[in-house]
Formats: sequence, structure tokens, C-alpha cells
Amino acid sequence: MRWKVALLSASDKGSRGEREDTSAQVIRELVEEELHGDIIDYRVVPDEQGELRAALIEMADYFQTDLILTTGGIGLGLRDVTPEATLMVAERLVPGMAEAMRAAAVQRSMFNMLFRGVCAIRGRTLIVNLPGEPKGVHDHLMAIMDVLPEALEQVSGPRREKEA
Repeated sequence: MRWKVALLSASDKGSRGEREDTSAQVIRELVEEELHGDIIDYRVVPDEQGELRAALIEMADYFQTDLILTTGGIGLGLRDVTPEATLMVAERLVPGMAEAMRAAAVQRSMFNMLFRGVCAIRGRTLIVNLPGEPKGVHDHLMAIMDVLPEALEQVSGPRREKEA
């Protein structure tokens, strides 16, 4: 059984069709090739806490995804609110995963210490915040790729056993 993954992109310009979401393709390839998962939902929403929060809740609760990967909205700008939206829907945090992504990324550029993304659990869904640019998405996701299957198994295990 493959992992059910949702992708949520936070982008004002992307939601208006003014910018192509190139990070989504990187995520799609890594999810399919490295994680052996299927993208079952994909959305681009503006950098608005309410819209991000609503999408996260629907993806986790209604679609019962195993993993939600967010991209964008994790910088220091006033409109960068993805971590806050994630924390609003989170039931538990997984700080070690976010710390591992930051630690790996800082080795490539000191500016990566400005990454504010969080990793959290809602119900039986793991939520991981990623940066908005393709290289950052790749580097941050690959930093946790080896532990993602175990994390997903622990978070969604009982649901997967029931569905199998």
C-alpha cells in the first residue's frame, strides 16, 4: 500500500496564476520515486492563515492523507504564515524533523537558519513545512527522506492496518 500524500502550496502569486509552482514538480518526483507515495490532492492557496488552515484540516481529516507537504510561506516576511497555520491545526509537534532539515540546509547556506517551517501531527497525518523554491524543497525533503517512512508508519499505522 502506497502513502497518501497531499501537497499544499502557499503563494499569493501562484494562487492568482501569476507564477508557476515549480516546487510542486520536485515534490511530486520525490514522493513518487523516493517515498513511494501518491499525490492525492494538490492545491495552491494565497498566504492567508485561514485558507491554509482550512486546506490542512480538509486534507488531514476528510482525505485522511498520511502526509501533507506544504511549500512556501516559511520565511520572515509578514505574509509568510504557513508555520502559524500549521501550528493552529496541530495536535502534536515533531521538532526533531524540522531541526534536522534546518541543520542540513545550514551546511549549504547560513541563510537557511531563517527557515521557520515546522513538522506536526494532526490526527493520523504528518504535516511538513518546506521552503518555496525547488532547490530548497529538494534539500529539506531529502534531509528527512530516510526517516519519513518510519515516521509515517508510527503516525498512521493503525489506519493503514485497517485499510489493508
